[in-house]
Amino acid sequence: MNKNVIIVVKGTQTYEDQDGGSLELVTEGKYYKKGDAYYITYKESKVTGMEGTTTTLKVVDGVVTLMRFGSVNSHFIFERGQKHISYYDTSQGAFTVGVFANNVSINVNDNGGEIKVGYELEIDNNKSGENDFHMFIREAGQVNDKCNTEH
Repeated sequence: MNKNVIIVVKGTQTYEDQDGGSLELVTEGKYYKKGDAYYITYKESKVTGMEGTTTTLKVVDGVVTLMRFGSVNSHFIFERGQKHISYYDTSQGAFTVGVFANNVSINVNDNGGEIKVGYELEIDNNKSGENDFHMFIREAGQVNDKCNTEH
């Protein structure tokens, strides 16, 4: 399975009781399966402030792994009730962050689906804020896919 999809990502950030804002991104991407894992890949844009970065999410066994490569490099693991130490590398420098996922909800199948993650960030063991993202994946151009001549 390898499909062209439309991806909608809605995210919010809160810092020390201040609303850090929200973001909504609608983009095209790829959705495929390897073994038991689903993968969602898309290119970031100016809207997210990470233009030149490719984001890939790996979804398997209730765990979401977010990997970014390009102008921003990061590797976050979201596993409910677990804290994972991750890295975040930008043109301004690199640092480690703790990611504690307090909610991971996954409802995906071969046709797409949705993923919800709520998490806390820590920088140098200090709580930096609470974030969440809600991703919707749906197949793109179903009419055009019927014309696909791959065998």
